[in-house]
Amino acid sequence: MTNAGKGIPFLDLVTPHVELQDELMNAAKSVITTGMFVGGPIVEKFERDFAQFCDAKYCVGVSSGTDALRFALMASGIGKGDIVLTVPNTFVATIEAIIQAGATPQFVDIDPRTYNISVDGIREYLQTHPGAPVKAIMPVHLYAQMCDMDPIMAIAEEYGLLVFEDACQAHGSQYFSAKNTRWQKAGSIGKAAAFSFYPGKNLGACGEAGAITTNDEQLATTMKMIRDHGQNKKYHHLVEGYNGRLDALQAALLSVKLPHLAQWNSKRRELAANYNELLKAVPGLVTPFEPTWSKAVYHLYVVLVENRDELQQHLTEQGIGTGLHYPIPLHQQKGYQYLGFRTGDFPVTEKLAGKILSLPMFPQLQKQQQERVVESLHQFCGKQTVSAGIK
Repeated sequence: MTNAGKGIPFLDLVTPHVELQDELMNAAKSVITTGMFVGGPIVEKFERDFAQFCDAKYCVGVSSGTDALRFALMASGIGKGDIVLTVPNTFVATIEAIIQAGATPQFVDIDPRTYNISVDGIREYLQTHPGAPVKAIMPVHLYAQMCDMDPIMAIAEEYGLLVFEDACQAHGSQYFSAKNTRWQKAGSIGKAAAFSFYPGKNLGACGEAGAITTNDEQLATTMKMIRDHGQNKKYHHLVEGYNGRLDALQAALLSVKLPHLAQWNSKRRELAANYNELLKAVPGLVTPFEPTWSKAVYHLYVVLVENRDELQQHLTEQGIGTGLHYPIPLHQQKGYQYLGFRTGDFPVTEKLAGKILSLPMFPQLQKQQQERVVESLHQFCGKQTVSAGIK
């Protein structure tokens, strides 16, 4: 669905590809004519450019964000018997990667304003579980807003833990480090960081793709082997590996898009600011909180509202697309009941899960479309306020 239709899509994957069609087709032809479909200079070029974009020394292209998370853990020696602290309000890939690496996820509740991992919660868990084999923290930069990394890194240093950034939604997000007195990009702070290039991301491939950034040369070397059946050269397998490579076609297409990412992110921030202003007058609706130390790039624009399901249905009837990220916390998912968590264990996460609603957000979104979204929100929320007897 494009902007030309009457409805307002939650996400427009057509328009940006039409705008870049000639460049994308030429990039695809360059792969076809060279016959270098797996690995090679096209992949290496994208890895160099994306590492530079993230202010990281190294980038390892892989087949998905899930593989990026998993390979980073495996290459760092995280495995059986180890605990990795993370959050329950994230996409399932976060804990899939932890479990598939052989480790065990332990959840920490979230901050009620940023929706990211609670720093106090991390410290509380470590203090109340002194014998637990915690080896790493995996903060998730949810919705493209970075976690409060200075205290997280300080706790990690104090307890001898590794930090892996789940930056799968945070391409270009920034954090102001008071310790280092500068802005730092997602993917440049922890031991390693994972990015997804799933098509709907701020930087999306035309299929599955991912990458890992790191400043550790040895780690990058090991991850390159893991993604390629554990070999450092053909038929020389130094470690047990997987088939998790980034193919050259996706790398070529991503290289076309990467120079546009900063502009697209800037447009997202502009649209988010416009939403913030327009939504001030909508009763009973909470807009995203952005701390002074954060420059979010709004992969998603998520509001909190009562009667969320009824509102979503209202917007659907108005031809307005929305999303839910994420309606069922991971500790309440049937497939992970064996981890032993119960409803009530993470009250902030559980409370927010029933109120979150993602509004249309993509760089080509028009301000007139935003105004229509807000008008529909105001129509619904105003009626709810009147029916509740609130003046």
